[in-house]
Amino acid sequence: MGKDKDKKSEYQLGCDIQLEKKPKLDKNFYECEMEVLQQELVKLLEWIKYSKLKLVVIFEGRDAAGKGGVIKRITEYLNPRFCRVVALGVPTEREKSQWYFQRYVQQLPAAGEMVLFDRSWYNRAGVEKVMNFCTPAEYEEFLRTCPEYERMLIRSGIVLIKYWFSVSDEEQEKRFQERINNPAKRWKISPMDLESRGKWVEYSKAKDTMFQYTDIKQAPWYVVNADDKKRARLNCIKHLLSLIPYKELEYEKIKLSPRQSDENYIRPPMNLQTFVPEVY
Repeated sequence: MGKDKDKKSEYQLGCDIQLEKKPKLDKNFYECEMEVLQQELVKLLEWIKYSKLKLVVIFEGRDAAGKGGVIKRITEYLNPRFCRVVALGVPTEREKSQWYFQRYVQQLPAAGEMVLFDRSWYNRAGVEKVMNFCTPAEYEEFLRTCPEYERMLIRSGIVLIKYWFSVSDEEQEKRFQERINNPAKRWKISPMDLESRGKWVEYSKAKDTMFQYTDIKQAPWYVVNADDKKRARLNCIKHLLSLIPYKELEYEKIKLSPRQSDENYIRPPMNLQTFVPEVY
């Protein structure tokens, strides 16, 4: 069993103390900082390609904790050929019959790739445990096996980073209400999310047990205070960049070749083509 036996759950912390409320982050400051960090992420990915690094970053946390938001900002300017987001759905009947980690192994990076897991094999320690989607024996086997599985990945040369986005009950409620009332965000909330709201304490206990077993020295959990979305994004990306020593590579100078002469080209009449209406 790992460390952190005495750590309190998010639920308990929320009852015992009030975290200091910081002033709202200035929008211009946030955007400038994000731009700087995103430029560094581009440099990081170039280094990963150059050094043939294999990077896995796991994002876990409660529903509406902000995992998708930070993943979106990380990937916004990165080459999708070398940076992938993995968000697996419900396993098929065939996958259910396989070794639990098998469908995740298929998604692991090759040399020079960065893979971001929007939820991961830790589903078994959270939603599957709380919603009884796995048996007690399967759950306990996961807790025993997961640390060894992750150590095996690290020994194979994979860099594994794990983030837990911690959100308060009150803030999650606020975000759920926003999703319910905003047609553009309504798809983000599912019947499972709503059912999970009624099991806040069960999820807290499951998270605590997960940390006990899987917060290992080789792959520790990094907790992101996610009640403030903008600060959470900046803090997480800044921390991610600090964990991987990288250097800025010099790009080869690009020189555009002269444009080909079009004196022998005659464009077909424009009325033979179907154009998108210029509404704007």
